[in-house]
Amino acid sequence: MSAKAWVSRSVFPGSARYWERWYAGGGSSGPGSFGQLAGFKADVVNAFVESNGVRSVIEFGCGDGNQLSLARYPKYIGLDVSRTAIGLCKQRFADDPAKSFFLYDPQCFVDRDGLFRADLALSLDVVFHLIEDTVFEAYMTHLFSSAERFVIIYSIDSEAHATVGYVRNRRFSPWVQQHIPEWALVEKIDNRFPWRGDLRTGSLSDFYVYARR
Repeated sequence: MSAKAWVSRSVFPGSARYWERWYAGGGSSGPGSFGQLAGFKADVVNAFVESNGVRSVIEFGCGDGNQLSLARYPKYIGLDVSRTAIGLCKQRFADDPAKSFFLYDPQCFVDRDGLFRADLALSLDVVFHLIEDTVFEAYMTHLFSSAERFVIIYSIDSEAHATVGYVRNRRFSPWVQQHIPEWALVEKIDNRFPWRGDLRTGSLSDFYVYARR
């Protein structure tokens, strides 16, 4: 289904422009990056990094850095489509030499030499915000191509429950099976705080852990 079927073009300006306006207007990464949900995500990813000897992490959609403030990664690259969000991260982590940040434009991202590569590629609460099919496909391709060993996606693997114009829930796992068969889903971690009607305390998202076959 096209992006137009989900939201009028006059209302939704496009994924990148929407998030730049959001952060520039004082918006945050959202309730999933604060409180108990942020703590849950940090617990899962930090434990995975430690137990699997992950030496480097790249994240597509770092947002304002609040979730990252709970992370324990030896080396980190954060990318985001919002210039304002990248500026917030640069300022917040200015004294941390292990963290680097770059503006991400999916139409201009070409990394044939593997400059943006890490043991683990992360996508936290991003996939269901990728409204346009072309943006989704480019994002998923870049996410997996940037990973040496693992990919972790925290999202909703369903087309149900999309209620607002900047959310388009997707069944992303069949897309991975069809387009990136060299990656296998090795673990699904259910949310510790399932959806109970309040975005501040629960989520429909779960963790999906992929590894190279």
